[in-house]
Amino acid sequence: MNMNAKERHNAILQLIADKGMVTVTELCERFGVSDMTIRRDLSTLEGANLLRRMYGGAIAARGRSFEPPLLIRAAESTQVKAAIGAYAATLVRDGDSIALDVGTTTLQMARNLSKVRALTVITASLPIVNVLTEYADIRVVVAGGILRREEQSMVGAIAEETFQRFNVDKVFIGTAGLDAESGLTEYNLDDARVKEYLIRSGQRRILLADSGKLGRRKLARVAALKEIHELVTDDGLDDDFRAILHKFGITVHVVEVSKQNNPNVDL
Repeated sequence: MNMNAKERHNAILQLIADKGMVTVTELCERFGVSDMTIRRDLSTLEGANLLRRMYGGAIAARGRSFEPPLLIRAAESTQVKAAIGAYAATLVRDGDSIALDVGTTTLQMARNLSKVRALTVITASLPIVNVLTEYADIRVVVAGGILRREEQSMVGAIAEETFQRFNVDKVFIGTAGLDAESGLTEYNLDDARVKEYLIRSGQRRILLADSGKLGRRKLARVAALKEIHELVTDDGLDDDFRAILHKFGITVHVVEVSKQNNPNVDL
């Protein structure tokens, strides 16, 4: 695999995020470079506080509570998130009332709502509000509360109360992690609490999550899998997790990223 140092560093960090740890031998085989090169890579990443070296390899430097900033997350898996967001927008009908969660994938969805008529959207996401202000036929309800500056979202009792006041047709939810035991999880407790009330506000609850988040577990629990009715994800979904979703009766929409103009829906 022919990569420059920066590409290799990003790939190493992604492997650690997925697996929790990596070995020097594994990385040498994967990237086709010497152990000296890999050790130099690990030293560089440790110096940047992005991992911790251990004998024969490295482990993650940050725990489940570390939340990558919004701007960094927005630059990750952009093609996948755009495809999921575009497909999710097709699930919205004229005259619907919906709640849109904060996050980079729901933001992509908001960018595809311009053709929906007589739509009401409730959200705690300022970037989503900024997008929807351009669409004249969408009524926007903005949750109040305390501003999370890095996330550009609202949290706290006022934001929670906003969602308690509404009963919407559909809610579209993002998540940092999803597994069978813990369900939906998030990095931040304040964010998780707002999501709890957002989920309860919807008759139909639709989760938007790329396959890289499936099987992961973060710090704060949001909702059990049984609370979700539908999942929109990409074609990286594996058979084992598909079986788990089927067990919980969740309708799965699989967007084939390589065929974005003709997404496949697996019911």
